[in-house]
Amino acid sequence: MPELPDIVVYIEAIERRILGQTLERVRLGNPFLLRTADPPINSVDGKIVRSVRRIGKRIAIGLDDDLWLVLHLMIAGRLHWREPTVKPAGKISIAAFEFSNGVLVLTEAGSKRRASLHLLKGEESLSGIDPGGLEVLEADFEQFSTRLTSANHTLKRALTDPRLFSGIGNAYSDEILFEAQLSPVTLTQKMPESDIKKLYDAVQSTLQMWVERLRTEANGGFPEKVTAFRKDMAVHGRYNLPCIRCGTPVQRIRYADNETNYCAHCQTDDKLLSDRALSRLLGKDWPKTLEELEKLSAKKADIRTSFDV
Repeated sequence: MPELPDIVVYIEAIERRILGQTLERVRLGNPFLLRTADPPINSVDGKIVRSVRRIGKRIAIGLDDDLWLVLHLMIAGRLHWREPTVKPAGKISIAAFEFSNGVLVLTEAGSKRRASLHLLKGEESLSGIDPGGLEVLEADFEQFSTRLTSANHTLKRALTDPRLFSGIGNAYSDEILFEAQLSPVTLTQKMPESDIKKLYDAVQSTLQMWVERLRTEANGGFPEKVTAFRKDMAVHGRYNLPCIRCGTPVQRIRYADNETNYCAHCQTDDKLLSDRALSRLLGKDWPKTLEELEKLSAKKADIRTSFDV
C-alpha cells in the first residue's frame, strides 16, 4: 500500500499536471470504486482543480464549489499519467480523470477491488474521513511522545494505527523500527524517554530520506514504480536475507495479509518473536533465539542431506 513518502511524491507529480486545469469528466471502469452517491460524479465535470492534499494515505483533489475527489489506493491501486490520445489499459484501469492536457488513470491489479473513490462537498465532509493521525513530519518530540503513549500498544501497531499517526503503514514502520533498533512488540507505555526519542528521530530521518529518494527516482516525471517492496530497504520484504547492519538473517512475523520484518540481533537482543502460524506448528520446538534457529536449520539441512543420499 502506498504510504506517506509515496503519497507525497504522487501529490507533487499530480499538482504539477492538474493544478489550475479543468477536469473535463471522470470515467469509471468499475462502478464499485465510487463509494458515494451525493453529489453525483458528473457534478465535477468542467470544474477547475484548486488544490491537491494528502489525508493520511488518501489523495484529495479539491475543485470548484468546494467539491473533493478523494482516492484511497489501498494495496494494489496505482496512479499513472497518460497523454490525452493514449487509451487506458484493459481491465486493470478502473477510473480515468480526463483533463485537456492529459489523463490521470487509476489502475488496480488483482481480482480484489479495494481501492475507493469518494466525492465529498465541503471541508466538514472532508474532515469526516480523516482518521485523525498526527502528521509526524510536522510534529515536535513532545507531540509525538504524547500521541505514542496515549494507549499501551505494541510499537508496530501504534505506528500503523491511522488514528495515532498519519500515513505510516506496514513497510515504513519496519524501516523506522530497524533504524531505531527497537523491537516491534515493545509496549509504548513501558518505553523510557530515551527510546521514544530514538523512535522519533528514526521516524523523521526514515520518512524524509524516502521522500527524497522517491523524488530523485521520479526525476520530475510521474512516479510509475510505486511499490511496498524496494531492494534498498533495510528489512521490509527481506526475510531470510542478511541484515545490512550485522549480517544475520532478517526474521518475520506473519499475520493475515501482512508481515513484520525485523533483525533479531539489532532489534530484539537475538530473541525470535513468535510467528503465530509457525509457533503453533512447531510447538515446543519453536526456536526462541538466533542460536536455536541456527541449530534447527542445521538439523533440517542434515535431514535433507540424508534423504538425498
